[in-house]
Amino acid sequence: MSDETLEQALSFEQAMEKLEEIVERLESSDVPLETAIELFQEGMKLSHLCGGKLEQVERKIEALLDGGPELRTEPFASAGEDRGETL
Repeated sequence: MSDETLEQALSFEQAMEKLEEIVERLESSDVPLETAIELFQEGMKLSHLCGGKLEQVERKIEALLDGGPELRTEPFASAGEDRGETL
């Protein structure tokens, strides 16, 4: 199974867990440069995967909100944006 196929098979939660493990490993241990670069690349792929999955969910929510006559689509705001914070 290729890296791309494996990444597509991961759920959002699985991808986030793997990403958190990579971040912990990069932050807490003395990783050789080559390994750190490989981990960083894998982390970037997982980050893009998670972002894509979040966009898909956002589109589904907007479609559901737009589905009824009394419902309307509103822009999706993160928890920090709701409080006027920037992330």
